[in-house]
Amino acid sequence: MDYSKWKTVIEGLLFMAGDEGLTAKQLADILQTDAAVAHDIAKELMAELKKKKRGIQMSLVAGAFRLTTNPDHAPYFERMAYTPTRSSLSQAALETLSIVAYRQPITRIDIEEIRGVKSDRAIATLVSKDLIEEIGRAEAIGRPILYGTTKSFLDYFSLPSLESLPEPTSVDDDSLDEQTQLLFEKLEGRQMTLEELPPAPVQSKE
Repeated sequence: MDYSKWKTVIEGLLFMAGDEGLTAKQLADILQTDAAVAHDIAKELMAELKKKKRGIQMSLVAGAFRLTTNPDHAPYFERMAYTPTRSSLSQAALETLSIVAYRQPITRIDIEEIRGVKSDRAIATLVSKDLIEEIGRAEAIGRPILYGTTKSFLDYFSLPSLESLPEPTSVDDDSLDEQTQLLFEKLEGRQMTLEELPPAPVQSKE
């Protein structure tokens, strides 16, 4: 496989990896090449995206390559995040928020295993609205981000603590659907007033 094709493969892999990104070793394992070679190709791709001033950029954070937005475009992202037409949460975001509330701390991969679909966009929406946040890293390969709810989540839904969440009849894994439905119903009652949330600070990714 030539280097140009490897670059497009790496770009796709990083898109799939989401916020966790991939290390040179992980890329090498997937591409079946040396880590040094994978690292050099990823760095070349990073330089190309930056030189072309593409909307999607690459960064190297804690040893992992990941896709990021172009920091020069931050004003447009802020406008998109806080436009009135985006004030209410989608069903996907509500479902994701319910899962995080009951299962925190939880990784994106675990959320997606529960929902059965990719959840990057729903997670990004919830983070931008300051309803969930990064609370640590899991002790697993790649050190994936752990998500949990914020104080704004409690304030917004008038919950004194997480212990005040609606209680399902059981607490085993089989009750997850019931847990999600209970919180989903509580959240639905607040859908028309999401604009009450104070905007979360916008942080451009570099």
